[in-house]
Amino acid sequence: MEKGLISVDEWREGSQAYFLTHLHADHIKGLSSTWAKAPIFCSRITAKLFPFKFPNFNLSLLHVLDLGSWHSLSLLSPSSASEVTVQVMAIDAHHCPGAVMFLFRGESGCTLNTGDFRWEINSERAKLGREMLLNALQHDKVDALYLDNTYCNPSYQFPPREVAAQQIVDLITSHPDHDIVIGINTLGKEDLLLHISKALNIKIWVWPERLQTMHLLGYHDIFTTDTSLTRVRAIPRYSFSINTLEGLNTMHPTIGIIPSGLPWIAKPLERDGRLFDSLLTSRYNRSKVSSRGGKKNDKTHGNLGSVERFHKYIYSVQYSDHSSYPELEEFIKLVQPTNMKGIVTTSPCYVDPLYYFGRICGINQPSQKLHRQHQMFGKGYIGIENKRKRVDRLGFHSIRERVIRRTVRGVKLDEYDGSD
Repeated sequence: MEKGLISVDEWREGSQAYFLTHLHADHIKGLSSTWAKAPIFCSRITAKLFPFKFPNFNLSLLHVLDLGSWHSLSLLSPSSASEVTVQVMAIDAHHCPGAVMFLFRGESGCTLNTGDFRWEINSERAKLGREMLLNALQHDKVDALYLDNTYCNPSYQFPPREVAAQQIVDLITSHPDHDIVIGINTLGKEDLLLHISKALNIKIWVWPERLQTMHLLGYHDIFTTDTSLTRVRAIPRYSFSINTLEGLNTMHPTIGIIPSGLPWIAKPLERDGRLFDSLLTSRYNRSKVSSRGGKKNDKTHGNLGSVERFHKYIYSVQYSDHSSYPELEEFIKLVQPTNMKGIVTTSPCYVDPLYYFGRICGINQPSQKLHRQHQMFGKGYIGIENKRKRVDRLGFHSIRERVIRRTVRGVKLDEYDGSD
């Protein structure tokens, strides 16, 4: 597309229409309550949650796109001053409430931006999304695919969320005398909590701000802020640490659960030569840290499947809201893009999806899979802004926060002007 028309999850000057895939923090950096540059297009659920995230926002700038319907935009060509028509469709991304993919169609061809997405091959919801996408494409080819490549590596193979959710239920059931704390973010994992509540016939404790979000999403009877009503609590990820779990266990037996597709280890974290907390970080060598401090394999068996215990109080379950490697492969086989680009681009572990998947659609594969430089393709470029590395106040580190998600997942749909 011509420069100066459309941006996706990218909030700098220079476009006439902006598109928001979902409300996770790494997709809204640069967006604020004082935004007045141009209209923002998003899903109905995102629009419902938007005022809670951005109080006093001028809601006349927010435009809802209903799923599965084509919407036409009349924009002005900066080069010719003539009217340009672009069609866009929002498609369920199966990631978090309100998350959508955007399919654009116009004179410059067809572009698909997945945002963050989970493409579970056998789920009913994914089947509906597949049908919607195929109906939208008809016989058109995808000229440019912007792909959520968070887990674009063959080592990332995890079960469907429904399976992982049941593993968490089984883990909770196997600890009948324990309190349970589950580390989650401010948006996402709602289906997991609903599964737990239904399976165990209990309420789930959430913190007050999270309860407001649950009410906005229409869940009024399942969640509570009264700790006396339940032994299962969903707590903010930033307050979930080894020290927190050890403190809770001085009062009552408690286990913590991290639902994530990421591998983890426990590791000492020092500042000024003093050990002050424990750090959770990525585990590439597949080793575990035992409750006594030594490395060992400690994978549970039986009904708990791939549940991993890396500390005597903490378990990791591979419940992911991003597509696994086999799911990415299935998606690319379906879409058959002419070219593609990962939207996670500047971390040391970045994997260009062309390295693994270029062969599927006949695209030349790069000689190296790790890249630090911005990559160009077709008629678009990725807008990049580095995030600062962050360790929260309790010393909890996530690889997604620490390594993978250092960038705004922004895409400005412009012709290359040599500035990148």
